[in-house]
Formats: sequence, structure tokens, C-alpha cells
Amino acid sequence: MMSSNIQAQGVEHKALNELIRGTEGDCVIDGCCGQRFIAAGMSGRDIVINGVPGNALGAYLNGGTITVMGSAQDAVGDTMNDGTIVVHGNIGDAAGYAMRGGRIYVKGNAGYRAGIHMKEYKEKIPVIVIGGKAGSFLGEYQAGGIIIVLNLETPQDKIVGFFPCTGMHGGKMFLRSDCSGVVFPEQVTARPASEDDIAELKTYLSDFCGIFGYDADAVLDSPFTVVTPDSKNPYKQMYVPN
Repeated sequence: MMSSNIQAQGVEHKALNELIRGTEGDCVIDGCCGQRFIAAGMSGRDIVINGVPGNALGAYLNGGTITVMGSAQDAVGDTMNDGTIVVHGNIGDAAGYAMRGGRIYVKGNAGYRAGIHMKEYKEKIPVIVIGGKAGSFLGEYQAGGIIIVLNLETPQDKIVGFFPCTGMHGGKMFLRSDCSGVVFPEQVTARPASEDDIAELKTYLSDFCGIFGYDADAVLDSPFTVVTPDSKNPYKQMYVPN
């Protein structure tokens, strides 16, 4: 089935989403400029966006793939349940908020509070891979899932902003850095990655590197820090099922 083409320039966000719902199968959106809620709740379709989508791209996404050939604004993948979001530029704040499944791959940087309230249940493990840097409050109250930050373009810069992992009580974070200048809260453990960690990390990076044209072995040939909640974390019993 051929893709449908939608011209978004000058189209208000509600009208644009009606056009998307009115097409059958995959579609390409041209001229996107800040329209919100694109593909919210979608499943089983592939959408390519040329331009900059607005807030809540792929909110409640339940399957399919969204590919942005540029940057995206705040709340990418808000509460998404499944599927894949690929952003070839940067993303704004609160990406993957309450994300509970699927994958978000970002070539560039992420704003504040990426992965806040991420969670997982049994086989549903959400993954966010950020190719650049992440802003402050990365993984705030993270309850599950995997967050990976690679800082591929400016490795001399600090990989995360202030207060990473605040309130973290589940999941795991991989940071491509020795994190010597990063201050972590007391309720997490930050340690150098082991061989087993690197083997696990490689499984998550294979798609990211394939999409954006990186050599996975070269990316992995660098120090990584693994961050997990402390086993005595008092928040865990409140949010994570036994």
C-alpha cells in the first residue's frame, strides 16, 4: 500500500489530526509546524513527519512507527504503550513521561525531565535512547524501563544537567561517561559498567545505531556509568509491584 501525503502547512492541529485519521495505512506529513497531538493513540501505522511537530507527539501511542525528519517539541511519547518514535533532531522537555512500553530514539539532545515516571510491567520494558545530552531531572521518579544517554557529538560537555535520578525507584540508566562531575542522589547507585552491562546495552543500541548510521562497537568503546536504585530505596515498595 502506498503512503498518503498530507500537507500540514497552515492547518490547525485538530484538523490535521482529522486528516491523519481519515487516511488509510501509512502517511507522510509535509510542512509540519508545531501542531500538537500528532498520531495520539495510533497503532499499526507508519508516519513520517517533515517539519517540527508540537507537544505530545505520539501520546498514548499503541504501536506503529513515527519518524520525525527534524526536531520535536515537549512531551514526545507521553504515556506511550508500544511502538517506536524516531527523532532525527532534538526533543523538548518531558519526553517519555509515564512511558510504559515502546521505544524512543533521539539523535540529538533532550530537554528537562526525560523519562519522568517511566514504568515497566513484566515483558513491557520502555526504552529511551538519547544520542546527545540530557537536561536536568533526567529519570525523575523513574520506576522502570531503560534510559540511555550517549553524548556522541560533544563528549567534552557534561552528559546530564542537574539532579539526575531524583526519586528513582526502578529501572536502569546507562550514561556514556565516567560521570566524574555528576552529582547523584543518595537513593541510587552509580557504578562503572561491567562486561555484562555492556552486553545488555548492545542489545538496546543495535536499532539506534542502525537508524542513525553509527557503528555500535565504536559507540560502546567508551566508559559507561550504570545507575540503578539502591536496594534499600524506600520509594520502591510504594510504586513497584513485587
